[in-house]
Amino acid sequence: MLPEFDNTEIAFRYRNDAELRRARFLFSSMGSPFLTKIGMALTQFAIDWRLPVKGIIKSTIFNQFCGGETMQEAADTANVLGKYGVGVILDYGVEGKESEEEFDKAVPEFIKAIKYAASQKTIPFISLKVTGFARFALLEKIHAEGELSTAEREEWKRVQKRVDDICTEASLYNIMVLVDAEETWIQEPVNILTDAMMEKFNRKRVVIFNTFQMYCHGTLSYLRDALAKAEKKGYLLGAKLVRGAYMEKERARALEMDYPSPIQPDKASTDRDYNAAVLFCLENLSKLAVFIGTHNERSCMEAVKYMNAHHLQAGDKRVWFSQLFGMSDNISFNLANAGYNVAKYLPYGPVKDVLPYLMRRAQENTSVKGQTGRELSLINKEMTRRRLA
Repeated sequence: MLPEFDNTEIAFRYRNDAELRRARFLFSSMGSPFLTKIGMALTQFAIDWRLPVKGIIKSTIFNQFCGGETMQEAADTANVLGKYGVGVILDYGVEGKESEEEFDKAVPEFIKAIKYAASQKTIPFISLKVTGFARFALLEKIHAEGELSTAEREEWKRVQKRVDDICTEASLYNIMVLVDAEETWIQEPVNILTDAMMEKFNRKRVVIFNTFQMYCHGTLSYLRDALAKAEKKGYLLGAKLVRGAYMEKERARALEMDYPSPIQPDKASTDRDYNAAVLFCLENLSKLAVFIGTHNERSCMEAVKYMNAHHLQAGDKRVWFSQLFGMSDNISFNLANAGYNVAKYLPYGPVKDVLPYLMRRAQENTSVKGQTGRELSLINKEMTRRRLA
């Protein structure tokens, strides 16, 4: 059964009229780079100066893209999505911490999320950012192959233990872990750590997934190498495929520091490599599990058509599709309605702590050509359908 991505009745049946109006307002605003830039600056200023704007943020952009401030609020959101066959990835969206105390505090929060997820049918994944457990500067030094001091070596061991403790619990409770990609200049230690976790926990089934950002021009070959390494060492590869999240930052740094940009020269190149990566993974399902994280309808449809042509069940547990909460509901809910495995990324946490995530959502919607226009056209179509129903 092929999904119909234009079916807005299925796409938005979990949203009431007020929520659709809010979404229309937000995507209309994000369609303007000028308004987005001004809005982000004012929001950051208000937070920094502790102005009473939390209620406004929470009732608008936060509620559109986040599951709640607490795990219970996120679980309530997950239950709503679960009624329509859509699972969630619990994403404790706190970023930018830099102290050992904060890193240590995050571990029990993640373990708590794993144990809760194990009690729910609607939460098959949690998401993990290594920068939530390690200093950025430490990762940068390891990536650059700098010589670590004794104190830094001990610090790195603590990072490894934090991630290992979380992955151990995830394996025990049968919850899958998606390790997010980071900026290219700190990615190598993330890969090293994730490979070690996959080698340890992905022996009989895929528990740990590494993320492959296809907007980098070397990622497709790295994906092939990662599978060869997994085969050689006797574990299953977990491959989360995304286009990428740090394009502007990557290009700006490359320009400033005068080195070749790691980013593909154009969107067509990224699309080509992304679709090739999806095909590569689907052709090798005996050796891996693939997580197709994209808002691109064509990429999703090509994957679905391959599965149909090769008699792969829609609900094959080795294949997952994912979009961010608050975006591309036409893809998520229509895929789920057709029987495919779908999980929405669902960040949660205090409003001020998830602000960096919300800023990225606003920036991406402004910079991705056609994204806001597509969202708006679908929302308007559904609002018209409801008026005429």
